[in-house]
Amino acid sequence: MASGATSTLIEGVDPVQFAADVRAWLQRTPRQLPPKYFYDDLGSSLFEAICRLPWYRITRAESSLLAQHAREMLRPLDRPLTLVELGCGSGDKLAILADGAGQTPQVQLIDISGTALEMARYRLEAMGLRQIVTHHASYEDGLARAVRGRRQAGALVVLFLGSNLGNFDPPVAQALLGRVRRLLRSGDALLLGADLVKPPRELMLAYDDPLQVTAAFNRNLLRRINNELNGDFDLDGFAHRAIWRPDARRVEMHLVSLRRQRVRVGAARLEIVFAEGETIWTESSHKYEPAEILAEGETTGFGPAEQWIDGDAGFAVTRFLVW
Repeated sequence: MASGATSTLIEGVDPVQFAADVRAWLQRTPRQLPPKYFYDDLGSSLFEAICRLPWYRITRAESSLLAQHAREMLRPLDRPLTLVELGCGSGDKLAILADGAGQTPQVQLIDISGTALEMARYRLEAMGLRQIVTHHASYEDGLARAVRGRRQAGALVVLFLGSNLGNFDPPVAQALLGRVRRLLRSGDALLLGADLVKPPRELMLAYDDPLQVTAAFNRNLLRRINNELNGDFDLDGFAHRAIWRPDARRVEMHLVSLRRQRVRVGAARLEIVFAEGETIWTESSHKYEPAEILAEGETTGFGPAEQWIDGDAGFAVTRFLVW
């Protein structure tokens, strides 16, 4: 840890809420689990491994766009900058932007994973950043706290990268962007990373890789429920399945029950009988067309936009200014 760094950890994961969410979502039709709970310590590590797989090109494409265009992306914004990342992960992409900021920015990191926050904090401290605040919280709660703690002068830039917006159904995604916009003021900006529509085979390799790292990431959610909520899921009794839904332009991840089985989750006061072949829908990843991204920003109240696209990997970073 670099000396003189300012770091604050704000706890945000509520085990009572975790249990309530598991109880409610597993009783939906079809059965579901909230994807935000993927990211415990092991889940965060597995996701970092996924980002390094040759079949998962999102992280490399986005990092390349940021490295090539960071100064251009940040040039119109008043200094000193405050960079706020929603779902910071390892902090590598924020480090790229901070390096292109022209002067030392204030950094505020938001993630539901404490492990990710620590990784990002150490990464940024190692490059000499001193003003770092970490919020162990949801996107919206963390951003509200970050806005309250912003500098009075200069622009605040919200980084919503990694195509995380695609994990939300379109109406929910649009509502989230609208809430982000309302927390910002004139002169601020949003940098939005989004995965684009591409051939189904390429998508399937990204979400059902030959090394089965994504399968381990998916099934780890059941292990977490067992450990933290007194569940008795048999991890060998569920298989990972990825599905491309062309009509909805999304990849879905499911856990498939391999036999009829009874599962109990003590902390959630829940007992479920799964039929053979019954699934738990754990995540959606929506894919976009470039013009659709621009339209979403306009609809939710953002001002002028500029877009940078990696056509080979099918990924876009869009900067929206706030009037």
